Amino acid sequence: MKQNTHQQTTENLWLGLMIGNSRLHWALFVDNTLNSTWDTEHLSTSDIQQLAKTNTLPVSPSSTRPIFLSSNLPITLVLASVVPTQTKLWQTYPNVRLITLNHIPIKGMYPTLGIDRALALYGAGQTYGFPVLVIDVGTALTFTGVDHQQRLIGGAILPGLSLQFNSLGRNTGQLPLLNTRSITSLPPRFAMNTKEAIKSGVIYTLLAGTKDFIGSWLSLFPDSKIAITGGDCNLLRGYLQNYDPEIATKLIAERNLIFLGMGKILFGNG
Repeated sequence: MKQNTHQQTTENLWLGLMIGNSRLHWALFVDNTLNSTWDTEHLSTSDIQQLAKTNTLPVSPSSTRPIFLSSNLPITLVLASVVPTQTKLWQTYPNVRLITLNHIPIKGMYPTLGIDRALALYGAGQTYGFPVLVIDVGTALTFTGVDHQQRLIGGAILPGLSLQFNSLGRNTGQLPLLNTRSITSLPPRFAMNTKEAIKSGVIYTLLAGTKDFIGSWLSLFPDSKIAITGGDCNLLRGYLQNYDPEIATKLIAERNLIFLGMGKILFGNG
């Protein structure tokens, strides 16, 4: 009996892969239960070709160096991507399933809507209910909303925290490059040195914009849930808790909305 149980569990393993602009985002599932998540850098063409050839996958939930999943373990790779060149490479992998906008039952989506935004929106709606507004705090900061009938209302895209800091640091002659993750508290609004002035300018204008979008959304859908996701979601939520505690209390933080959306696509909404 133990052997059969192990066999059944093994057969129901699957890996979710979301190819983002700057990193690969991974999730290990057992059936529709999320087991663990981790990130890796983009892999080279030769690395991906070798993985496909050997039927192995990089698994590193607790290590920065990939551990390779055995080729003897039957597993499905569920893939979504916002980087077309990477999509093509990963589709050479055996037993891969590509998720596109056509698989997501949200009405009124436009053809160039990012699959990451659509999956996060669907995952949030199926988890917390519709209507819902999703704020994704990654390389880009995006706002995406859907109504009671699962119809896309629309959204907005602007540079995320790291992208704004990197833009100033890399494209100017005098301004320093700041590390987003080290800025854990709100800076003084009126700064007395260059580093603090950059922090103030980027963070406070981003917070004001976020508050404005949330207010506009709630004026349309007062009973809506608001979910915040992405690599910097806890950072932005922490800023908001000090900037406007009332707004912050309305936010549901869930970094894995994209993978929750994948699970709902594969296994339904039950």
